Parts: sequence; C-alpha cells; structure tokens
Amino acid sequence: MTRRFVAAAGLLLALGGCSATIPTDPDGTLDHVTGGSLRVGVSPNPPWTSLPDGPEGEPAGTEVELVQDFARSIDAEIVWVPGGEEDLVGQLEHDGLDLIIGGLTAKSPWSSKVALTYRYTVTTGPHGEDELHVMATPMGENAFLVELERFLLDQDLPV
Repeated sequence: MTRRFVAAAGLLLALGGCSATIPTDPDGTLDHVTGGSLRVGVSPNPPWTSLPDGPEGEPAGTEVELVQDFARSIDAEIVWVPGGEEDLVGQLEHDGLDLIIGGLTAKSPWSSKVALTYRYTVTTGPHGEDELHVMATPMGENAFLVELERFLLDQDLPV
C-alpha cells in the first residue's frame, strides 16, 4: 500500500465518525427557539412594523405577521423587544435577541454586524430603485437563518 492510500483511508475513517450536520448553529439558536421562545427585536417602520401606543399590546405590521407565522411553524412563543436599530443590533450581537425586524433592506448599514436573510420581497423605493427587504439574525447561526429563509421563500410574497 502506498502512503497516500493509507493517509486517504485514515482520513475517510476519521470523517466517517463525524456526525455534524450542515448548516449549524454554534450557539444553538434554532434548537432553543424551536418549541421555546423566539426573541424578536422590533424597530418601528410602518407598514412593516409598528409599535403599540402604550405598554400593553403587541407590535403590528407586515413583518410582524410574517414572524408570527414563522413562530407558529417552529412552535415558538414570541418575546417582542421594541427599540431602535442600533440598540437592537447590540442586543443581537450579545445573544439578547434571535431576530430583528423593522423594514430592513439589503443595503442595511448593519450588514457587517448581523446576518441578513435573502430578500423575501422587493418594493420600489422613493427614487424608483428596488428595495430588497430582509430580516436580521445573529452572525454564524446558519441553521436558524436557513430555516427562516425557507419559511420566507415559501410565502406567497411579491419578489
């Protein structure tokens, strides 16, 4: 036997014992939200998101409804966290949130700090340009991101 054959056989045996799944979530986001709590940061941006006037009530809007449907699909209870984008991005970076909504677009200035979903719908901006709408998830939590993107792509939304 050649050295290459022995090395290749050893590598195959070593990899054969790996049972890792791809994509993965290093922090286990999909695992802890499925059947648990989905912590959603909401920045007001009608018609995508709006916040209740008082301390009672839930947010409303197009993205709120999408997230409610997504939460039902993974048997999760939503914990709404209102705030401005900067504050919400900080919470997402420090494991305080699982998702941010608020009419974000693919041109988001936060794209170096969060993972943006694939565009789930396209609208026309104020100057006639296409606005690709996205949501934000924690960086590296790819299984959660893929599950959310699959859900969004299965919706009957204009793209």
